[in-house]
Amino acid sequence: MVRRVAVIGAGVGGLASIKCCLDEGLEPTCFERSEDIGGLWRYTDSMDGGRISVYRSVITNTSKEMSCFSDFPCPEDFPSFLPHGLLLEYFRMYSRHFDLLRHIRFRTTALSVRKRPDFATSGQWEVVTETNGIRESHVFDAVMVCTGHFQEPYLPLAFFPGKPCLSTREYKDAEAFRGKRVLVVGIGNTGGDLSVELSRVAAKVFLSARSNTWVVSRVSDHGFPFDMVNTTRFNHFLDWFLPSAITKRIRFRKFNSWFNHANYGLAKPLEGNSELPFCLLSGTVVLKPKVRKFTESSAVFEDGTTEENIDVVLFATGYSFSFAFLEESVRSLFDDNRSLYKRIFPPQLEKPTLAIIGLVQLTGSVMVGAEMQARWVTGIFAGWNKLPPTSKMMADVLKKKPNPSERENLKLSFISYTDEIASCAGIKPSVLRLLLTDPRLALAIFFGPCTPYQYRLVGRGKWSGARDAILTQWQRTLKPLRTRVVDDSSDGLAFLPRLLELPP
Repeated sequence: MVRRVAVIGAGVGGLASIKCCLDEGLEPTCFERSEDIGGLWRYTDSMDGGRISVYRSVITNTSKEMSCFSDFPCPEDFPSFLPHGLLLEYFRMYSRHFDLLRHIRFRTTALSVRKRPDFATSGQWEVVTETNGIRESHVFDAVMVCTGHFQEPYLPLAFFPGKPCLSTREYKDAEAFRGKRVLVVGIGNTGGDLSVELSRVAAKVFLSARSNTWVVSRVSDHGFPFDMVNTTRFNHFLDWFLPSAITKRIRFRKFNSWFNHANYGLAKPLEGNSELPFCLLSGTVVLKPKVRKFTESSAVFEDGTTEENIDVVLFATGYSFSFAFLEESVRSLFDDNRSLYKRIFPPQLEKPTLAIIGLVQLTGSVMVGAEMQARWVTGIFAGWNKLPPTSKMMADVLKKKPNPSERENLKLSFISYTDEIASCAGIKPSVLRLLLTDPRLALAIFFGPCTPYQYRLVGRGKWSGARDAILTQWQRTLKPLRTRVVDDSSDGLAFLPRLLELPP
């Protein structure tokens, strides 16, 4: 029987894991190597101990209603998209509300996590930690690893002779790049955002992309958050029901309705970079193909073109993960997160007492996904849920593992994944059942945004405030905008159906 649980890391996944352990009557102890909570969302100027944090100007790509903890809505006066400081304040509010801090040991590094000699029967782990140079050994019934996937920068071209070569982990603000000719390699969300920011101070910014890209603004039609308008069960149903050729055509027309991507050399979803098209139009950012090689002072691209006098190369090529503290026999069981059952459990372990939390990339908020994982995992530790036999878990892993030709950073559908984990945990809401018992709520769930409160309506961890949180989510979205009264006969909301429960 699991009782004592080690939680490694006090970022968003760690905080959710502590809270879920407490909900299930378990005894969590969290080890955090820094002096505070928040993980990478706690901004610092330094990189002491190799710690990764966001850059100074970062703002969330997913809105507050789509990213919050499922039983703790963001304050209504918080803006829809949060700067890192406000998000960290939200984490502090959550920690205080559920009294999580007393379970965290700060400035404590997990040096090793090893199976006990009797692991095959006990499932226990020996965890060695270090605090202020003093090492301690602990025995835990289970371990939740919450260090995420932003650990080691992935640098496909690790050198640039004679010139600075940086990863986005080292980027804090644009001032150090003033007047320089900068090459940004990688056109994911970070690469696009940093190119825009650098264009305001750099002499020239070149953005190297190896593949086509769709630019998607955080703001959707009529000024509402893009993810709230588009991440709905209705749209998810259409994706499942309609042939893929039709859904691709619909997306193509939707994304191109803003501007013709082909004219810009673009054409994958890239969230939040609404300023990038103007930077391309004004020439402050120049789009380039994949880098073929570097010379002493230039970059040569796959189309044969060369850009001279490059001062700095900034790699925005993502991260790789490594769990150096896990013993080799455990690390060898999963070469990447796709070797984990449901992206959480090493399926070949004799006992399911090790869980990797937050090592998943979704089309929506990873914070919501991490909390969903933690709820299911702690239910298993507490004995309420069970995993299938190893053979079935292995079959599921092999079935879902993509072909080598597919992109390495393929994201999972937010609704598909959270629903899958919720079904395993017995907390997925039934729209059909609600249609019979609470039609107003059912319609809001199906046609409205798939906010995390939906997973608090039924099952273990059911929250009495979930229904009200769903029916008032649009009020909280609009509240911070209503700081000035406008004399207008239209309230700007008429286009949205009444079933979404918008305020009058």
